[in-house]
Amino acid sequence: MTRRTTTHPDLTHPETGAPFFSTWRVGTPVRQRQTVEAIADTWQRRPWPTDGLLGYHVYTGHDGSTLLHHSQWRSEDAYEAFVKTHRQERVDEIDIAVPDIERLWLGRYRHYRSAGREGDTRVPGCVVIVDVEFEGPDPERQRAWVDAVFEALESEPNPHPGGIAGHFHLSTDGTRVLNYAEWESAQAHIEALAAPGDGIGSATELWQRVQSWPGLRSSTVSRYDHALGLVPD
Repeated sequence: MTRRTTTHPDLTHPETGAPFFSTWRVGTPVRQRQTVEAIADTWQRRPWPTDGLLGYHVYTGHDGSTLLHHSQWRSEDAYEAFVKTHRQERVDEIDIAVPDIERLWLGRYRHYRSAGREGDTRVPGCVVIVDVEFEGPDPERQRAWVDAVFEALESEPNPHPGGIAGHFHLSTDGTRVLNYAEWESAQAHIEALAAPGDGIGSATELWQRVQSWPGLRSSTVSRYDHALGLVPD
């Protein structure tokens, strides 16, 4: 069966071969809550669809309009099989409960590197998604940019204590990097952004190199709260 949980996902789970991220626009905070409950009801009334899915998590955006979805698949083949047999009935039921949902985007990724303090047991109070887009596909550039971020992090003179971990994912089309960053709270992240420098990080040469990387097209930052976890019982 399907079990609801408040536990955050393990972004480094070794069996996750195909992490997916997507966003929906639902319009208002009330509709955010309604959609989360519609997803929970729809899934909990059905058996867990496949052992190829490790977990499915939904987050409410601090913009009051969007939802972030993160699903952890063993493989892309497992996801494709789910789409053929189980996805549409769930989508239809959710759309009846909350009409006019805009499904904006679905991204297929691979986990590349994670940063955090070993043994840190803090529970994230806020999830920050940093979505970085490059000019055209280039897997080597994706990896090199993330490696440069790690160099800057390791030499950061003033790390903010509210940061817990960052989990960097590379899109399978070679054009994007997504950092799923865990923070103690939204306020801690806001304070870190307000510190000297351009974004998270001090005004060092290594951070400047990250921010002016050749081919870097755009970078967006969005804050979310974990609202729903669904896992096999």
